[in-house]
Amino acid sequence: MKAAIYEGNKRIRVGKSEVVSPKAGEVRLDVAYCGICGTDLHIFHGNMDSRVKIPQPIGHEVSAVVADLGEGVDGFSVGDRVAVRPLLFGEPTAFDKGFQHVGKNLKFIGIDLPGGMQSSWTVPAYTLHKLPKELSLEHGAMVEPAAVAVHDVRLGRVKAGEWCVVIGGGPIGLLIALVAKEKGAKVVLSEVNERRLELASTLGIEVVNPVKSDVVEFVRRASEGAMADCVFEVSGSAPGAEVMTDLPNVRGRIVMVAIHPQSKQINLFKFFWAEIEMIGARLYEEQDFEEAIKLIADGKLAIDRLITEVSSIDSVQQTFLKIDSNPDGIKYLVDCKR
Repeated sequence: MKAAIYEGNKRIRVGKSEVVSPKAGEVRLDVAYCGICGTDLHIFHGNMDSRVKIPQPIGHEVSAVVADLGEGVDGFSVGDRVAVRPLLFGEPTAFDKGFQHVGKNLKFIGIDLPGGMQSSWTVPAYTLHKLPKELSLEHGAMVEPAAVAVHDVRLGRVKAGEWCVVIGGGPIGLLIALVAKEKGAKVVLSEVNERRLELASTLGIEVVNPVKSDVVEFVRRASEGAMADCVFEVSGSAPGAEVMTDLPNVRGRIVMVAIHPQSKQINLFKFFWAEIEMIGARLYEEQDFEEAIKLIADGKLAIDRLITEVSSIDSVQQTFLKIDSNPDGIKYLVDCKR
């Protein structure tokens, strides 16, 4: 039983995974795979030390098999294959308006609480989503990031025939582009990394490198002047925030996906002039997980093409360092069984 334990200062130690017997309403899991995402990298770099209780197992993009059930758990059996929606809902407040996934007292499992990059993991039963038999456990670890993309596209109200621009071609940007394409939208992906552009192009997505081409002119030509009905800012960069207001058409939507911890220069005049709408998108809801599972199970998201590498939990430190030095990679999975 092993665990990837963050110790601070860019150090993740392979230690023992403690078997925690499930209490009422909880389920213990034998974890199969755990993906490494941008949040895990922020933790690795020490940017979230105020939230992580060091030393602590991290990780939240998990596929697993149910190993033990706590009292009162219905709907699951030992041996069920599941993905985990890693949100611990806190006490509701008037501010939340019933949206628990962004409630004031929400805790994120894998940041605020021990995560799933370990052999054994105990979580609330309501966080689990069953995986169909045709969906592998490797692909099951991609459900969580795919659910992020599904949530973003849903909040963007993307419809068939619309033009969408995705700014940023990392794992979430690529998944947003694929989900929007599956909705019938015409998608342009703006990204500076040529390897990621090549991958997106082979997946049937129109691409542009903003360093080499004028993105606004590219979208204007591609759309024959119509411009974008929906823009997704996924880059987290100042240039991304600057160009996003130049892309929407009248009453177009901008979905803010990336985290911008510092203020950025934004052209507010454009919002007035064309009645543009900005939508914040954070995390996901239950329905997003279910749609993500169906899309992956139906082979709609080219998941195999997005998985760069699967490595043993024993080499987790080296894997994090590899991600730091390899900007071409997309999704790295940790095999928590070996």
